[in-house]
Amino acid sequence: MSKTLELFLSESEQKAFDIQHRRTLKYNINQYDKKVLEGKEQFANIGLAKTRAAAIKQKSIDNLEKYLIEFEANFIKRGGRVVWAQDSEEAIKEALLIMKKANAKTVVKAKSMVSEEVHLNEALEKQGIESIETDLGEYIVQLRKEPPYHIVTPAMHLSKADVAKTFNEKKGTSLDLTPEQITNFVRQELRLKYSKAEVGVSGANFIIADVGAISVTENEGNALMSMAFPRVQIVIVGIEKVIPSLSDLDLFFPLLSTYGTGQKLTVYNTVYTGPKQVGEVDGPEEMIVILLDNGRSTLLAETEQRRALSCIRCGACLNVCPVYQTIGGHAYGTTYSGPIGSVITPHFKGMEEFKHLSYASTLCGKCTEVCPVKIDIHKLLLLNRKQSIDKGLSLKTENWVWHFWKKAMLKRSKMEKGGPKVKNFMLKQFFKKQWGERRDLPVIAQKSFNQIWKERRGLK
Repeated sequence: MSKTLELFLSESEQKAFDIQHRRTLKYNINQYDKKVLEGKEQFANIGLAKTRAAAIKQKSIDNLEKYLIEFEANFIKRGGRVVWAQDSEEAIKEALLIMKKANAKTVVKAKSMVSEEVHLNEALEKQGIESIETDLGEYIVQLRKEPPYHIVTPAMHLSKADVAKTFNEKKGTSLDLTPEQITNFVRQELRLKYSKAEVGVSGANFIIADVGAISVTENEGNALMSMAFPRVQIVIVGIEKVIPSLSDLDLFFPLLSTYGTGQKLTVYNTVYTGPKQVGEVDGPEEMIVILLDNGRSTLLAETEQRRALSCIRCGACLNVCPVYQTIGGHAYGTTYSGPIGSVITPHFKGMEEFKHLSYASTLCGKCTEVCPVKIDIHKLLLLNRKQSIDKGLSLKTENWVWHFWKKAMLKRSKMEKGGPKVKNFMLKQFFKKQWGERRDLPVIAQKSFNQIWKERRGLK
């Protein structure tokens, strides 16, 4: 058993029986569900919108190299710089070189799952550079020294009391602070950091090829501030985020908002086309986009699973997943949790270590149903499972068990051999562990349906 699987099982066991954790998670997800219903009302035909979005993303992924090169050329025309990073190490190396040149002591970061993916904060800390998360949820989990719990809402696992306690322990504030008071406290503290920081770091929701721009969607204005104040701006973004045209945003903005937070439109939707131009009074003097691969090309090479690269990171599939609702985000042990994380992580970080995530699913299909870009997530989980077996990553004992099971199931005479006593013994012998400690194995009936049918019909 791999270490990642051991940790997953251990963490899942703990969280599944943590009643308070599940209560908090359920409450927060229920609030989200109510808002999504309201957000959907803006669409005359939500199905058509999803079909259009899926087609655009499919086109983008199928022509990825074309659109990325187009983006690079147009971004450079306006004074920006593009760096291509093969993996996390290259992305960190390039980011640190930029910061060293800028003599950076303080960095303000807008919410970015890709920077979490490459572990940027840890790298900056080792270099003695102060890195401040400016998204409220990210700031809270940073204080707690935890990774984000959710793609969209990093502190989804925390109640108001948990957050107040965190600020009491880390910042000496009163335990009685309301969410509004905590927000005001963070606002005052971060204002000083914005004006002090030499470098700002963000991710991007979309890379826009035809105008050479990146688009950032947010609700707090922190990303906008992280862009406006520092002299140098670094954007770290996965290569799969590209879309062909600026005009595509009229579809993707409301879809991302509806499925991400239940809003018709998020508060701030900003398009950046490069550093400050002649005659402009604000914005960074330098702007560098780091285009990150980090396993995405591996997934792109898969004929069917590559559809997962269409994901716009709305987090909807996490919110409907019964597994995520039970074990939460940290149990997955990866940057991207939930159903979509279970699809992409084995390709990003290695099938051998993370194949178990593709089995952590009920295959209920809710994830596929809610996906705004119509990714067949539960189908891709099955394809991952098949691929892990084709690569010889399943146990020999397991292979033999299923070999004989298949042999028996393909022929009625073989199925009837042994009787219920032998069959029940075989189930206990070979399937007890797979079935789980807390579930009773099914008991084989004394007579099969075939036998009962013959008896009732007077057949031999």
